[in-house]
Amino acid sequence: MKAIAPGKIILSGEHAVVCGQPALAIAVDRYAIASVISHSSPATVVFDLLNLKHHKDMTVKALKRFKSRLSKDYHGFLQGERSIKDVLKLPHELSHFALSNFLERFNRFSDAGIHLKTESTIPMGCGMGSSAAMILAVKFALANHFKEDIDKEHLFQLALETENLQHGYSSGLDLRVSLQGGALEYHNGQFSPLVVPPEWPLYMVNTGSPGSTTGECVAHTKKLLEKSSRAEEFGAVTHAVKIALNQHHFGDFQIAIRANHQLLTSLDVVPLPVQQFIRYLEQQQAAAKICGAGSIVGHSAGVVLIASEQDPQSWCHHFGYTAEKITGDRRGLRLG
Repeated sequence: MKAIAPGKIILSGEHAVVCGQPALAIAVDRYAIASVISHSSPATVVFDLLNLKHHKDMTVKALKRFKSRLSKDYHGFLQGERSIKDVLKLPHELSHFALSNFLERFNRFSDAGIHLKTESTIPMGCGMGSSAAMILAVKFALANHFKEDIDKEHLFQLALETENLQHGYSSGLDLRVSLQGGALEYHNGQFSPLVVPPEWPLYMVNTGSPGSTTGECVAHTKKLLEKSSRAEEFGAVTHAVKIALNQHHFGDFQIAIRANHQLLTSLDVVPLPVQQFIRYLEQQQAAAKICGAGSIVGHSAGVVLIASEQDPQSWCHHFGYTAEKITGDRRGLRLG
């Protein structure tokens, strides 16, 4: 049983969303894939996490102990006794918890002779919702393998429990976009559908994993936003992006993306090399911005979105980057 979930890109509103401003995001054609098959040993779970180069056989007893430890550690985070970074210590633990959490909720530990295989084309740790997509893919593959009748809202809530272990308190934006597909506006806990013209020329560049965590960046920017009018300025830019989408006006979309980049730069989350790269793109009549939290240290900032009527490949090569064409994914989570 194979499940596929798309990654996402934030078009506008990152950081300011924690101050009550809206954010716009689109599901894109980069995917997390999870496959579940029966295993010959009825009390063993085999993990094959290809992108992480992780292979492990776990007994049901060991998996239950693992689940119990992580739940206890997360409770410690909620009580202020530990950092969220002390809960999930290794990348593969997210898929281990996603699976064990499902088995516990549906009382399927006794049926746990299964083999889980995962792979992904979503860059990890770069602001594209790779964790959320993988959580959904794992749980949906399991639900169909065990023939559990679970609706999307129940699946969302179950996935949110797992994603909280990664981010502390998840807004659910990454999960919702991956689950539903298409484009969405998120504002104060509510989601509304948007339409991004499918013919618009959008590209992505992976500048490398950020040197700081999302939590570190959010803590840094939240102070700056609360002491200025920049949160409202982000809200105005996001509104401009939404109008450009509704009116199918690519030029206005580019103008708003450039304004969003300037606001992000003012928050010190766009490292200097990435600023120089985006400045060069703007000189070529393109528009670009980081799509995740960015970074307050180092030279990389995760994924950069480029809106350009001309293929930016040669410009990107000048900086040692590779541009990849992206299109929206309207289907969201599904079986493969």
